[in-house]
Parts: sequence; structure tokens; C-alpha cells
Amino acid sequence: MQKDILIESSTVSAPKKATVLVLVNDKRKTTFEVEKMIGKALIERIISVRGFKGEKLEIADEVCDGKKGFDRLVLLGIGDIESLSGDDWVKIGGAAFASLKDTDGADIYLTVAGEKLKDENILDFVLGLRLRNYTFDEYKTASTLKDTKSKPVKFMIQLEDAKAGKALFERANSLADSVLLARDLVNQPANILGTKDFVKEVEKLEKIGVKVEILDEKDMKKLGMGALLGVARGSKRPPYLAIMQWLGGKAKDRPLAFVGKGVVFDSGGISLKSSSGMEGMKGDMGGAAAVTGLLKAVASRKAKANVVGVIGLVENMPDANAQRPGDIVVSMSGQTIEVVNTDAEGRLVLSDALFYTKERFKPQIMVDLATLTGAIMVALGSEHAGLFSNQDELARHLLNAGLETGEKLWRMPLSKTYDKLVDSKVADMRNSCGRHAGSITAAQFLQRFVGETNWAHLDIAGTAMEAPLNEYNQSWASGFGVRLLDRLISDNYEA
Repeated sequence: MQKDILIESSTVSAPKKATVLVLVNDKRKTTFEVEKMIGKALIERIISVRGFKGEKLEIADEVCDGKKGFDRLVLLGIGDIESLSGDDWVKIGGAAFASLKDTDGADIYLTVAGEKLKDENILDFVLGLRLRNYTFDEYKTASTLKDTKSKPVKFMIQLEDAKAGKALFERANSLADSVLLARDLVNQPANILGTKDFVKEVEKLEKIGVKVEILDEKDMKKLGMGALLGVARGSKRPPYLAIMQWLGGKAKDRPLAFVGKGVVFDSGGISLKSSSGMEGMKGDMGGAAAVTGLLKAVASRKAKANVVGVIGLVENMPDANAQRPGDIVVSMSGQTIEVVNTDAEGRLVLSDALFYTKERFKPQIMVDLATLTGAIMVALGSEHAGLFSNQDELARHLLNAGLETGEKLWRMPLSKTYDKLVDSKVADMRNSCGRHAGSITAAQFLQRFVGETNWAHLDIAGTAMEAPLNEYNQSWASGFGVRLLDRLISDNYEA
């Protein structure tokens, strides 16, 4: 299990822990205060002997004589501070934790030669520490794992301004908790996290001021959500629509809406998936997990915005009652859908969730997240999520938030030509249009349910689960989307 870590701040002073970590820039320099506390000659000797260049994420780890109160010194390179951007400071924090993970604590001198760190740099560093600490092994029974939580790791982060650091640490910890919630939800096996179990996780947010409302199957039938309910027909697990509201803005302000696909397991239904890799379909609720994590994030920091999260929770299974290829369902919007492929179920869930959100909340923006298509991975791999939008300003805000957080997006096209491919000969539209432009036609399908609302669709199939590992994520589930959308809100929609 992951270790408990305690992170405290102090002004730069003599080290109190047996292990010390110091940041070194590409000029192989640290601050005068650090040189005084640690020993300039010692630092210079390690740099010289190890050929340490101070390049970004470079590590030199040395045993010392203990004469100055510590017996281990870690040098962590940050490169040229002027060139650091995006999630670089999160990566530096993650690299710091990785180099210190076997200790019971350390003094970390978070100062840089010739520079004053920005608040966001400090926040990101602490965030990186927390995120790299995450592991998902609660179902392992080895005795060695049971002892890892017995003693928390204590990090004393030495800053120029320790008082300001305390508030930054609180913000970093709350954001980390929100990302880790999303990771936990995606990592949980489907026999543990069904639709009812997901609802219970959502309801926990009421403790921090989120208003939660749950619609069950009966409620959704009254609303005419035939598209969402059709997906759930083959499962014994009941479907739900979970609505979360954080009302931190002015009463007259229209909300920011976020909609997530929450398919707790996707077998493909009658259009059964190949058995190879199907176990990963426990993560087909990555969009719903991100939206849940986002609502935790904005509530925890008391964001000055009205934020709505809506997630459609279903399981897609094949049984005698499951919908069939060729069936026609009626969506809440009244539009009819030919179900060509029951494995194109996420867009059916989202169609009713998007239309409901648009009609009820009249949001100023609406962003949906879904592990929607394998086609987006063919196009973009796992380095970017696909971005589709009907509004350039919203798209630009999302792209910028992606660059700032390292949760990168790439804008994909929408057009009337692509939209024609969604037409059906026997209904208003079909839910699957074949291999070519698969992620685009899925987005075009969704666009038919958003009207004139400023809308964006994020296809996160390649980034929410089994994404490339990095300095701050060693987990199968990444929690992608929480930091991205929190940054979108804080940068563009708060007073």
C-alpha cells in the first residue's frame, strides 16, 4: 500500500533529517543559503566527482559523513529554470519522491539559485510528491505490504516563505486527493465498483459541500432516456444518472457543466469484444471518474464558480434482455438512433446525459469526457487526448490548460461532411459508422445533442488508462482530466 506522507514547511535552516535533497540548476549552482547549511565544498565535490551537470531530472545520490547532521545528500537537477513549463515542476516533485521513497523523511530545500520560485512552482512540486507516492495494491496480501503504512514519511520543505507555503501545500494536497480519487475509481475491479458502488462514492462528496442528486431507472424512463437505458438492459446492475453541483459562484451565473461516461464494465454487449485485453474495460468509466474528481477538487478549494457534474452510470453486458444490433432506440431529445453496434455504447449514454444537462442547467459551457474510441488511439496514441469543439474560444482555453498541466489535447475536426456519415437509412442517426474517422463520427454523433451550447468533447481513451508512465504517475489509471479541468476553471471562469 502507498505510504502516508506528511509535508511541512519551514524557512531555510539547518537540516534536521538524516536525508537532504537540494535542487541544482544547469549552471551547477544552488543558493547561497543552501551552500551555507549543507556545505559548499561538499556540494561542489559531488558535482565534480559524479560529473553532475544539473540537467532536468538528473540525480546524484551520495552517502555523507554525518558531521553536519545528515548522512545522505541527493542532488536533483532542474536544468534551465527559464525553460521549465507545463508539468515540469510536477515531474521534478515526482522525481524527488522517487529518489526519497526508501527514507522515513527528508529535508527538501525548495530554492533555486538566482531565482524566486513562483507559487505555482511550489504547488506543482508538492503535487508531484503526492502523485508519485500513489500505488494501487490494496488487493495484494503479501505481509511486506501490510507494514508499509505503519510509519508515515515526513518531508520538511524548506522555503524562502514558509507561511505562504502552508496555503500552497493545502491546495496541492486537495488537488492530489482529487486526482487520486479518480485513479482509485478507474483502478477498482468491476466486481467491486459497480453502478451502486460508484453512486456511494459520489454521495461522499456531500461532506465537502457538493449537492448530489441521483436519478434511478424509473426516473430516467419518465424523462425518456431510451439511449442510456438501452445500454443497461443486459446487466443486472441498475443504471443511474448522478448529478453533482458545486455552487461557489454568483446565483445568477450560469454553471460550467462537465459530463462523464461511466460504463463500469464494457463487454461490448451482443457485439462482444475480443477476450484479449477485455479486463481493461473496468476502466471504461474514466470520464465519470474525472468528473467526480473535478467536483471534489473545486469543492475542496471552494472555487468561485458554479460547477455541475453529470455522469451516466451503466454496465454493458450481453444477456437475453440485452439490446441487439439493428434495434432502434428513442433518446431523451426525441431523436431516434439505430444501434448498429452495441459496443458503441458510450455515445448512447452520453447522448441522454448531454441533452439532460443542456436542457436542465443551460450551462455557459459543457465539456464531456469519455474513454470513447480506440480510433483516437490510432490517431494520437497516448500522448494527447482528442479534443472536438463547436467553439474556438472554449477549445483554445482547453488547449492552454492542457499545456499548463501536461494533460495535453489535440484538436480534431468537425464538419457537415463528417456529420452526414452519422445518418441512418432507418432512423435519425446510427451509433456506429465503421472504422474510418471513427473518433470524429463519434464526436459528430454527440454534437447532435448539444444544440447551440458551447461544447467540447474529450476522447480520453488513450490517456485515462494504460497511459505512458512518467515521473508522477506509475499507475495503470492516470486520473487524466481532473487537473486539466480544474485549471480550465481557475484560469478562465473564476472572478
